[in-house]
Amino acid sequence: MSGTIACDHSPKILRNIKIPLAKIPNMTHIAEIHVYSKTLPVKNGPYTMAGQEVWELDTTIVQMVDQNGVSGWGEVCPLGTLYAPIHAGGLRSALELFAPAIIGAEVTPRNVVRILNQTLNGHNYARAILDIAVYDLLGKTLNVPVSTLLGGAIQDRVKSYYVLGLKPVESIVELARAKVDEGMRRLQIKIGRPDLAEDIEVIRKVYAEVGTTTSLIADGNRGLSGRDAIQLSQACRDIPITLEQPCDMIETNRSIRSQLCHPLFLDENILDVNMAADAIGQGIVDGFSMKISRLGGLSQFAVFRDLCAARGLPHTVDDGWGGNILAAATIHMASTVSPKYLEAAWLATPYQERGYSPDPLITIKNGYVDVPKGAGLGINPDPAQFGAPILSVG
Repeated sequence: MSGTIACDHSPKILRNIKIPLAKIPNMTHIAEIHVYSKTLPVKNGPYTMAGQEVWELDTTIVQMVDQNGVSGWGEVCPLGTLYAPIHAGGLRSALELFAPAIIGAEVTPRNVVRILNQTLNGHNYARAILDIAVYDLLGKTLNVPVSTLLGGAIQDRVKSYYVLGLKPVESIVELARAKVDEGMRRLQIKIGRPDLAEDIEVIRKVYAEVGTTTSLIADGNRGLSGRDAIQLSQACRDIPITLEQPCDMIETNRSIRSQLCHPLFLDENILDVNMAADAIGQGIVDGFSMKISRLGGLSQFAVFRDLCAARGLPHTVDDGWGGNILAAATIHMASTVSPKYLEAAWLATPYQERGYSPDPLITIKNGYVDVPKGAGLGINPDPAQFGAPILSVG
């Protein structure tokens, strides 16, 4: 008999997690909100994608404090100024209106969302940072994890994926092999180079190297014309990839849909739950790569999650960038998605040196991320590390 012990590294399925309703105290109220900014350098930068390269990111952090001094945390970090129609300065300007409006509000996500709806139209990124913070604060008040407030964790570990940027072909192939050897079972290949033939070459060579052991997504980040997207897909018709957001306009993606040889995922074109529902209803999408902050926070992402489940569509749980706080929110949300529909969750932490003290950096191990333990997000940063607030109300 062998002396080795077989270890099961698959996520544990969790069931019957309930909030102890009899023990819920009287709800607390929001007493203070503090807004911080922090620069996140890109480790081994730049981070490259169609249309831009990024060396450092400007993240916004919110500390929401109740009358008992308990803090909930939120974070949103736009991926530069070109990825989406949002930037850090605009987010913070919106918070100048949103933050005062919810001072004194009961610490419940639904109540906060209602007040935000009555304060300022749009600005989902600014809504998201407060929505994440109120979930964290409520979880700490009730002594339950955010995943429980979102319907209950189904897995205790979540599959992640890695992004292969716009670098020389051979270095991408080498990196793909290294990441698969580390346990990654989903890789996203950035496309949108000036030379379409090079995009086709990198897809073919990465597939030849690791395609039988991992799923591959070719992400255009809106960088391809309709013609180039069709030609790329038809040139790679023998390779089982998913084509993500090849073209800029949703009309273009709709018009080329029937000429593609691969499943089509949408990302940047979907700005809210209603647009996701429209894309599903029109039959132009096979799944989504979705960002929490783009939809307006965890509350709206939960609606999107349930919509995808009802229509049987896979999706990721992602965000543009961010540190430990946003990473924790992403993993809690992803843990509530059925494994049948969860493609994976993406984190920016592999591109960072450290977490927000005293919490360690949330890391990916063997292709999976453990759901943070503890109440709320399971994250309790020291606000002193962020410097003086750039906005305080309450």
